[in-house]
Amino acid sequence: MEMCWIGFGEAATTFARGLAHPGRAFDLRDDNPMVAAMEAAGVRRCSSHAEAASGAALVLSLVTADQALAAAQSVAQASLGGALYFDMNSVAPDTKRAAARTIQAAGGRYVDVAVMAPVQPKARGVPLLVAGPHAAEGASALAKIGFSSVDIAGESVGDASAVKMIRSVVVKGMEALSAECALAADAAGVLDQVVASLDASWQAQNWAGRFDYNLDRMMVHGTRRAAEMDEVVKTLDALGSGSVMSRATAERQRRIGALELAPENGLAAKLQQMRAAA
Repeated sequence: MEMCWIGFGEAATTFARGLAHPGRAFDLRDDNPMVAAMEAAGVRRCSSHAEAASGAALVLSLVTADQALAAAQSVAQASLGGALYFDMNSVAPDTKRAAARTIQAAGGRYVDVAVMAPVQPKARGVPLLVAGPHAAEGASALAKIGFSSVDIAGESVGDASAVKMIRSVVVKGMEALSAECALAADAAGVLDQVVASLDASWQAQNWAGRFDYNLDRMMVHGTRRAAEMDEVVKTLDALGSGSVMSRATAERQRRIGALELAPENGLAAKLQQMRAAA
């Protein structure tokens, strides 16, 4: 099956690696690292969304959350001819429903996909939820290209993304809370005592390790995660359940991502980097 990748960042690069026929790709970036990543994966670089999607049987969209709808609109400039369009982006159900209408109008079959864990190290073994009227066909097609953990979340577009968005309230929120705690403890000179107290209260957790891991993720992916949390806020506001905590999470993720720091090894080194940047 001829496939194309819309967006060729970490996730697409990981998923494409090792495929016998990885197809073609388009990314808004055209710098040397991006070109090198495409060459290393064996994909053919295209000059536009429509060129990449034209004639493809499978279109896998893996862009940043703030570009998900725009990417679908650009892909829809091609005649999709029944292609399965996998929207694997972390966006609100309403955003996915808008993208679905656009893809369907261009003749494509839209599949709502939620990637439920970091793509590393599981790669195509990462758990996926799929939803929408074409979920069964989508799950079958994904299995054929090596995705080994695909479950159907529902028959309506938005069923999979709702699970991902609402889960992110806790996952991304805990990252933001732990970062705020670690930064404050470090500033007060009581980091060791705070970690010891948390370890005593939650014995299943290694809090120094958790702080280190969460800061690492936020330093590398904070900007992207903030965009995802903006979509979480849209999800919660549409549900009417309230989004105060998620708005704060988005802000904390955005501030740390904006520092553009390459994380050093170890919690103490990361905190020192952030003190220097502040």
